[in-house]
Amino acid sequence: MILENISSLSFIRYRFIFGAIALVYIILSTGQRPFVQRYDISPSGEPPNQVSEVRAPTSSVLTPSSQDEILADLVQTIAVTSDYFVDHSLASSEFGQMGRRTQILQRWIEAREQLHGSSAGLARELTDSIDQTTSSLFPFLPTPGDGDTLGHFRRRFEKDSKGIVIPTGRKAFRYACHLISNMRDTLNSKLPIEIVYAGDSDLPLEYRKFITQLGPNIEATDITQIFDDSTLDLTHGGWAIKPFAALASRFEQVMVLDADAVFLQPPETIFNNHSGYQATGALLFHDRLLWQGMFQERHEWWERHLTHQKPSPALSKSLVYNEGYAEEQDSGVVVLDKSRLPVLLGLLHTCWQNTQEVREKWTYKMGYGDKESWWFGLELVGAEYTFEEHYASIVGTLSSNPERGEER
Repeated sequence: MILENISSLSFIRYRFIFGAIALVYIILSTGQRPFVQRYDISPSGEPPNQVSEVRAPTSSVLTPSSQDEILADLVQTIAVTSDYFVDHSLASSEFGQMGRRTQILQRWIEAREQLHGSSAGLARELTDSIDQTTSSLFPFLPTPGDGDTLGHFRRRFEKDSKGIVIPTGRKAFRYACHLISNMRDTLNSKLPIEIVYAGDSDLPLEYRKFITQLGPNIEATDITQIFDDSTLDLTHGGWAIKPFAALASRFEQVMVLDADAVFLQPPETIFNNHSGYQATGALLFHDRLLWQGMFQERHEWWERHLTHQKPSPALSKSLVYNEGYAEEQDSGVVVLDKSRLPVLLGLLHTCWQNTQEVREKWTYKMGYGDKESWWFGLELVGAEYTFEEHYASIVGTLSSNPERGEER
């Protein structure tokens, strides 16, 4: 395959790249040469023009040398595409394009995992393209010395580990203490707990000492020591710390909790028994069904960025998306299995949505804080996720005149 004179990657170009990755899979898994098409990508923005085609009998088996030649050509195609991504970086408004490039990145990573043996050199070249693209899409990731940015970060996660992450500062400190006491002393949860804060001014040392002594296996992590805060401003970012806390945590399976969450069952129940979470590796919770027909610009925003994306099973069942309610998700509890590549890439998209420029210009204007960025990130990268079936409700009574005891 040939990529020449790239000036625009429209939807059909993304399909072309997906096809290249599919060809890698066919060669590696069967050793057979499928129907192959050669394309030029014109500078005019028009769909690729077919240059030539070769059809080999499905029974023809490629020799090792011909396999290597085709794989080398595909790896070169990926390298050219990676250079294009770097040279044509995305604007902060291009949520859908970010999702599509991330989907392509996922397929490159999956293809690299299939390369072995005599293809070790090609795997190294592909790793270089993956690393360059990863750093271009997600520049907030720390850059290691070995040139494998995402691989290095994934190695932070302790295999098969599960734990709770509670982002908190001084303002929510007492709620976080209550949450920990509830889980440790009332529900007898044994899950390790990571308190995440943004610098000493956010949670001073005396606070950290107190909260980490509330029970066994509680630690504190300064998020600004993991990510460069000069462009993220998590110190003043409020909700924005939450997806970065999930990403930075050493836990492979992570449950991110707001400090004011209240549990009635041990949190282990979700990790161990929730069928939806076990099926998809991502469990989210609905917000209340409010303001039907309002915030039309929000719905138009979602739909515009999902133009080339088939709605996921979760989105297809959404009353918010399909019936025009205002808010889909409450992010007080988010559960993710970062060992699953699509889920991890969806989390990276969510983090990108919560970077300073993007959140201030778009994310927090189109939604209320970080809430919608979680499902939207997973949806845009094509990752499966599960919403708890029921929408949020309010429990209790409203008193119109507390002094008289009038209730309604």
